[in-house]
Amino acid sequence: MDLRHQQVAANGLDFHVASCGEGDRLALFLHGFPECWYSWRHQLPLLAELGYRAWAPDLRGYGRSARPPRVEDYAVEALLDDIAGLIDASGCASVTLIGHDWGAILAWYFAMRKLRPIDRLVIMNVPHPAIFGRVMRSWKQLRRSWYAAFFQIPRLPEALMRAGDYRAIRQAFVQSAANPSRFSSDDLQVYRDSAAQPGALTAMLNYYRAMVRGGGGERQRRLGFPRIDVPTLMIWGLADVALCVEATHGTEEYVSDLTLRYLPGISHWVQQDAPEVVNAMLSAWLRGETVPEADQLGESA
Repeated sequence: MDLRHQQVAANGLDFHVASCGEGDRLALFLHGFPECWYSWRHQLPLLAELGYRAWAPDLRGYGRSARPPRVEDYAVEALLDDIAGLIDASGCASVTLIGHDWGAILAWYFAMRKLRPIDRLVIMNVPHPAIFGRVMRSWKQLRRSWYAAFFQIPRLPEALMRAGDYRAIRQAFVQSAANPSRFSSDDLQVYRDSAAQPGALTAMLNYYRAMVRGGGGERQRRLGFPRIDVPTLMIWGLADVALCVEATHGTEEYVSDLTLRYLPGISHWVQQDAPEVVNAMLSAWLRGETVPEADQLGESA
């Protein structure tokens, strides 16, 4: 399947989008930190084969997408408007929204706020915001989320992440992955080069700063957490060093039609760490079939 790269104008900004497939059904992939479109390299061809137009943008501030300069430019509301703008730009009649890490945070909120109609929602390794707010009061989760507080410091996180030719970017993947061999030197170079774009590190960290210092998380909490009524697939790697599994418990209270699958021994980078298993689950769910459990698929699904 040929992968295309294009620039798409949306919400007044210019976005780099990797795409494949054709048609009137959009599968919009939203990546996390410190990633870029490339984190969906294993899923883009699958969605194209299933008849979707698969788009994986570099989110605002990342890679070759536009990089507004201010912390407030990365408020969650602006990021949700970006998603709406990309959907509008696609011209597609139906939308499946697929998010991981920060992309999953945005996907949760987008589904709740109903900025545009979506048909299906896929979440990977990020809890529903209402549940995350609860578990963040536990010492177990607070210990794992130390980095979010560290990122609030001006300039120092950027300097440390830049050190040693962006060594911290590479280590973020290989030191916490269940299968480090899934991240080749070429793969890691893509993430290094994306983070090394002028101003990119600060833009990436501004997601955290706008959510905490900018009050985006509190504004969203005050808006409430209306029940999500679109079919939702949640895939969770149980060896996540940043997020505890308790953060998935109770998700069904906020989602009417939830399918939840756990991947034992798989890390936060679930769709890259176990792409065959994730793709088999994703394919079954999108086809309307029963989604297999991880132990039914094994290592070579």
